[in-house]
Amino acid sequence: MNLQKMVLLIDADNTQLSKLEAVIEEVSLHGRIIVKRAYGNWKKDTLKNWETELKRLAIKAEQQFDYVTGKNATDIALVIDAMHLLYRGIYDAFVIVASDSDYTPLALDLHESGVYVIGVGELKTPESFRNSCDDFIYLENLNDEPEEPVAEKERATKEDAKGGAQKQAQKNGEEKLRQPGKNAMKKVHALLRLAWDKYQDAEGYVNIGAAGSYIKRARPDFDVRSYGFHKLPQLIEAFPDRYIFKTSKKGHVFYRCT
Repeated sequence: MNLQKMVLLIDADNTQLSKLEAVIEEVSLHGRIIVKRAYGNWKKDTLKNWETELKRLAIKAEQQFDYVTGKNATDIALVIDAMHLLYRGIYDAFVIVASDSDYTPLALDLHESGVYVIGVGELKTPESFRNSCDDFIYLENLNDEPEEPVAEKERATKEDAKGGAQKQAQKNGEEKLRQPGKNAMKKVHALLRLAWDKYQDAEGYVNIGAAGSYIKRARPDFDVRSYGFHKLPQLIEAFPDRYIFKTSKKGHVFYRCT
């Protein structure tokens, strides 16, 4: 994906300052960010450390006073600006950095307008907001270097050692599971099987890239790093009892369900 005109809107009351630079780096993988704005009441003590980072990262600070004590007006200001920017008709993607379900209607409206919507938030983010986006990125996965799966480390060893490493990688992936819901891994396996049923070739294999794209459409919050892996092929290879894995001469990766 190479989006050319992206809007980044940050709810400062609802995100982590320490992750701000990592968010920009992650979002920039999708394309070019041309609008960067952060919303908050900068007079609050809780936001006193934001000024330096906003200046350093060239993010425009939008002041929003709390008109009533105990009420947060930041989300309303962000939504109004988002709609103003949308009506310009020149942006192809909006990134909403927040963990609040109140942004679900905004994400839905943006999505219905035909722009690509990316959400960025914590694991606690309600499912309604996550699923209203085309893509959702967990803050917990940013600036967090997952351990290299043992199956990857042992790839060059003899067959017995490799088999043991794959089992260990599977165990590591299950232990590191951080996505909401006890049946998250079961859901991933179910989606991989659905992708295999739909996209398999004449030999019964499916391209992992096509499967990954399908899973992302079905579950925008899917991120393989939540399972302790760097790439989807590593996750699939860690379950040899479920999948047969192969690489073509051109370097394309395929799998087949057992």
